[in-house]
Amino acid sequence: MSDKEFKLEEAFEKLNLIIEELEKPDISLENSFSLYQEGMKLLKACNDSIDKVEKELIILGENGDADEF
Repeated sequence: MSDKEFKLEEAFEKLNLIIEELEKPDISLENSFSLYQEGMKLLKACNDSIDKVEKELIILGENGDADEF
């Protein structure tokens, strides 16, 4: 996802697919570990994106006051 603009909705969809794969009873340990790592990277990217938006909203608050969400 580094080559194109990060899309939060696409990341959530990918995380849902990863969860579905991890819930399958016949998944191998190696595959589950790989999917777990991918999911954690996506989760971190989602958190970073949400944090960025929250900071922008604070900056955009009226009179520079930090508004609650």
